[in-house]
Amino acid sequence: MALLEIRGIHKDYYLGKSVIHALKDLNFTIDEGDFISIVGPSGCGKTTLLNILGCIDKPTSGKLFFNGQDLATLSDNQEAGIRLEKMGFIFQAFNLVPVLSCFENVEFPLILAGIPKQERKKRVEYLVELVGLEDFSAHRPDELSGGQRQRVAIARALVNNPSLVIADEPTANLDSATGNVILETMAELNQKERVTFIFSTHNPDIMHYAQTIIHLKDGRVTGIDAGGSA
Repeated sequence: MALLEIRGIHKDYYLGKSVIHALKDLNFTIDEGDFISIVGPSGCGKTTLLNILGCIDKPTSGKLFFNGQDLATLSDNQEAGIRLEKMGFIFQAFNLVPVLSCFENVEFPLILAGIPKQERKKRVEYLVELVGLEDFSAHRPDELSGGQRQRVAIARALVNNPSLVIADEPTANLDSATGNVILETMAELNQKERVTFIFSTHNPDIMHYAQTIIHLKDGRVTGIDAGGSA
């Protein structure tokens, strides 16, 4: 079943009298449970596309459907509700709260959503163990390695039981060995939790982790391929 449908998406930015055509006539579908890599050189439009897919930005023209619903028909508050309840985000800079522990960083979205304390505890403990950080639950971000901090970010992205997790260059600030571990963790969670993952990268060496590879260049999709086996 289609989770996201992208139909004729364009995105333009205006710099004075100049127009930057960041995305140009994108058309593709993302199915539930897929594990997708968006690949291409820096500046090709990967982050712009992820921001649109994650309801952070709006296209200049075209249609985006989430679970069959035209997102253009929703209010800003309704879109914010979809981001909170249906989506998770993993950033290359981790974006953890430095004064909170691993447990508290993962728990934070549940507090915002008004989830009762006992339910929060159960869900956070499950995810912290799932990403292999049960022995680091009380540690703050500055007491964790880069790979461990990214695992905290993954657990936080999953804590609201999202249908979709979007990861923008999730391995960019990590060494290659740690980056591979993070991709393996995401792939394993994709299989166990059946969450759809979309991650961007400019590194062709990690494309084989994806089930589907979307190639982006100069704002256009230049190909969609089946991925390889990690």
